Amino acid sequence: MITCELCGEVTASRYLCGRHTVQLARRLGELPVLYAEVAECLVPRGHGWGEIVSTRGAAGPRSPLNEDVLDTVNSVRAAEVVRLWRVDVQRERWPQHSPPPPPADLAADCRWLAMELEWIVDHYPAAGELFREAGDLESAARTIVGDPAPRPQRLGTCVAITAEGVVCGAVVSRLPGQTRVTCRWCSYTYETARDWLALRHLQSDEVA
Repeated sequence: MITCELCGEVTASRYLCGRHTVQLARRLGELPVLYAEVAECLVPRGHGWGEIVSTRGAAGPRSPLNEDVLDTVNSVRAAEVVRLWRVDVQRERWPQHSPPPPPADLAADCRWLAMELEWIVDHYPAAGELFREAGDLESAARTIVGDPAPRPQRLGTCVAITAEGVVCGAVVSRLPGQTRVTCRWCSYTYETARDWLALRHLQSDEVA
């Protein structure tokens, strides 16, 4: 008999109960959004790492950020943690013929884990630890961005021309206040006034 590693509920030979499976899926979906917001909240003054400041919740206009927080709560650290989980899950699932996954960002690794979630819950004994560590990453990010999680704003569909010579057409979204957005599908970056004007001008009437 297998019980949920988190609450002890008897499951149908699964390592997580249905409730905690849903929560893990939600966390994997929200982590990239949270850490994109973290990156927006930590803004350099322009004189090196020693003068990074927080743009939210500061006591004054230039309140210094705790260096311990900067070292532990950032998208690079989150990506490293999630990548290790992806490598381990892939090794457990395909032990005979599984090369290390190709380099990817936090969002791509979270998507991969989410797509493998059913297998993880059914066959991966460390599913509970994955849940806890994803929760730790979420909690750490919320110490910077606050609660609830920021919600992306839908801007329209990507108007960049792909290598195949067609318009990308993927949905483009950004967090409140974000001034630089990279399309997750074609990797085109919107950051100049011309980019934003083109994005708005070329939308269909129902999107613009």
